[in-house]
Amino acid sequence: MDAGNNAIAAASFAIVVLVAAAASSLAAAVPAVYVLGDSLADVGNNNHLLTLLKADFPHNGIDYPGGKATGRFSNGKNFPDFLAENLGLATSPPYLAISSSSSANYVNGVNFASGGAGVFNSTNKDQCISFDKQIEYYSKVQASLVQSLGEAQAASHLAKSLFAITIGSNDIIGYVRSSAAAKATNPMEQFVDALIQSLTGQLQRLYDLGARRVLFLGTGPVGCCPSLRELSADRGCSGEANDASARYNAAAASLLRGMAERRAGLRYAVFDSSAALLRYIERPAAYGFAEARAACCGLGDMNAKIGCTPVSFYCANRTGYVFWDFYHPTEATARMLTAVAFDGSPPLVFPVNIRQLAAM
Repeated sequence: MDAGNNAIAAASFAIVVLVAAAASSLAAAVPAVYVLGDSLADVGNNNHLLTLLKADFPHNGIDYPGGKATGRFSNGKNFPDFLAENLGLATSPPYLAISSSSSANYVNGVNFASGGAGVFNSTNKDQCISFDKQIEYYSKVQASLVQSLGEAQAASHLAKSLFAITIGSNDIIGYVRSSAAAKATNPMEQFVDALIQSLTGQLQRLYDLGARRVLFLGTGPVGCCPSLRELSADRGCSGEANDASARYNAAAASLLRGMAERRAGLRYAVFDSSAALLRYIERPAAYGFAEARAACCGLGDMNAKIGCTPVSFYCANRTGYVFWDFYHPTEATARMLTAVAFDGSPPLVFPVNIRQLAAM
């Protein structure tokens, strides 16, 4: 090997060492991740439910290690996977997969997220673990940690841990799909206000149970998902849905800002996933995508009539698609969005990014 190649090899090795050291440092600062939310963050909880909202069958997971469906609504990994990787941690396991074990270990993090969940308990009722139920499950985990670690050590552990929350999309989709008569009695402003009122109590309960580092992922531009595009004659984004998302995201950010001003020790980061994802949708080629409208996996026009099932068609170039199925992003999209949330800057992630939140 010549001197030039030796220098390149040495530089590459140095970069690997630095990346590993940075991940190790973050893992020390953030001992665990506790995830709550919907299908964007579900890593297998719905596998254990009697529900139609499942992803534990092909073609889901086609690009996941081993090529097996895991319950993630994705062709591969999803946001919690990439979040954990960036923090130097293992992905937090689904609560329902470990809760029945007498030796369940909650100190390394837990994922409570459930496909279909919303801020409201009525959203996809009886088909998922509601957000309130997820918080109830977390309260059991918190009590278990107090019992095993002692109150002071458990409080310290949870204060250092990251609480990642992604919720609200299913409520908005349900609202947009509701009848004109229902919307007439429940205008959008009133609907969003009710969402925030419920979210206020839910975030307060998490704080009371020890959450101090909160990562809140706002809803994406749900009006641009293939399922809602398919409803319009021109296959354009639903302005109504995107407006609701923008209003909800802004109100949630304001809520967290107010809580942080009044609650001792609360630190937070808000990721505006709507604005971040719209960049890929509006200028796909600039971000390496070939298709930003249709789903990769599904049936019907834009693969948006039916979700990703074993009988659905799926694209060969999955890294070129923004959307995996009629609602969810591909692994490639999730990876890119996580990178922005992790190291990005305002206005996409604020007042700090994930790396900065982890170091606080």
